[in-house]
Amino acid sequence: MGAEALSGTQPRRAGGGSGRSGSGKTKSGKPRPGTGGYGRQKLEGKGPTPPAALRPGHPAQRRAAAATSGSRRRRFDDEAAPAAGPRAAAGPRAATGPRATAGPRAAAGPAGSGPRTGTRASGDAAEFVAGRNPVVESLRAKVPASVLYVGARVARDERISEAIKLAADRGVAVLETGPAQLDRLTDGALHQGLALQIRPYSYAHPDDLPQRAAEAGDLPLIVALDGVTDPRNLGAIARSAGAFGAHGLLVPSRRSAGVTAGAWKASAGALARVPVARAANLTRALQSYRDDGIFVAGLDAAGDTEVRDLELATAPLVLAIGSEGRGLSRIVAQACDILVRIPIAARTESLNAGVAAGIALYEVAAIRSRSR
Repeated sequence: MGAEALSGTQPRRAGGGSGRSGSGKTKSGKPRPGTGGYGRQKLEGKGPTPPAALRPGHPAQRRAAAATSGSRRRRFDDEAAPAAGPRAAAGPRAATGPRATAGPRAAAGPAGSGPRTGTRASGDAAEFVAGRNPVVESLRAKVPASVLYVGARVARDERISEAIKLAADRGVAVLETGPAQLDRLTDGALHQGLALQIRPYSYAHPDDLPQRAAEAGDLPLIVALDGVTDPRNLGAIARSAGAFGAHGLLVPSRRSAGVTAGAWKASAGALARVPVARAANLTRALQSYRDDGIFVAGLDAAGDTEVRDLELATAPLVLAIGSEGRGLSRIVAQACDILVRIPIAARTESLNAGVAAGIALYEVAAIRSRSR
């Protein structure tokens, strides 16, 4: 007998189909269940999954590549900047001119409002009104719009025809677009084949409001809104402010309603005449007004003085109004010179912020008219 017979081993098959556990086939040569006929080495994994930024074709990888190329372009521009001529060495343009020497107040603006870069600050991104009835109502209310989007191959009715006519009469561009584009513009809202792009509102600087009163030769009357988050209330207050001689509205840049299509419609066009200013910090802006000799009266249900008895109405005045549910915040109430209230019959009732502002502005206007 040969050595193989004495050792009890079998010669290895040429195909590698031994019955070892590491083989992908059984003794009979059939694929082992779960292996597909591959051996242990072929079934080993490729290691941990790489990060998304390193996977070719992944959106994160494309963003990282774009950021890298952008940084390279900026570095190249910075290296080439000294060759741009003497203008590049003159410093930022905003640092030159007479405004730079107007004193510390002109350079810093009111406390909390940040450096002033112009007479009017840029507003939010463009807003879209979706739906046939809302679009027609916005155009009727003369809400500032830039583009009217009409869906291609949509069933036309009198509302679409009226929207196109109103837009054409006001000089608003009318564009025909597909349903996918309308869905993207309106963020998936029910647009019914019609969408209206509203122009971003250009907010004033807090310093512009007293200056507007000075140019008109009037005592300043400003309405500050604290925590009013409903754009319709902002629009209604702007309407009352325009009716009773206020020189503008002051709102905080965060946690507050902005000038949207709803505010435009509620104001009935008053926002075209009454400017709205934004402050990064409302309390500091109010303190800046006080430093300039403007008194601040807060409208609060716990006030000791009725608004009809407000003696400060005949002085430069800011009327601070809080939200309907919470009222004035603690820090804004502390920044006020006086807290006034509107007398109502039932103490359990509360007034809407827009209604309360209208009543208070009427009383201030009445006191000023009697003092003339």
